Amino acid sequence: MNKGELIDVIADKANLSKAAAGHALDAFIEAVVSGVAEGGSVTLVGFGTFKSAPRAAREGKNPRTGEKIKIPATTVPKFTAGATFKTLVAEQAKGKGKAKKK
Repeated sequence: MNKGELIDVIADKANLSKAAAGHALDAFIEAVVSGVAEGGSVTLVGFGTFKSAPRAAREGKNPRTGEKIKIPATTVPKFTAGATFKTLVAEQAKGKGKAKKK
């Protein structure tokens, strides 16, 4: 599902216009990005938690030349699925034999 399809689903389920659903989705994304960028976390009980996590410096390899390169330490966004979300996905996959991507 892409952003446009997600906006269509939100508009339908929340009885909103597509424009209003798009604005709501953009506001949600902006709030999550800003909260995580400031070092906090955004927790939606049953769905999951968005947070930042440190990534240590490490040595990598240029795939084209094989040359070793140093990758600096950084902070990256991370999402951890909630228990309810995990359970629903597992049940859905069990019912269909395996998870299906769209």
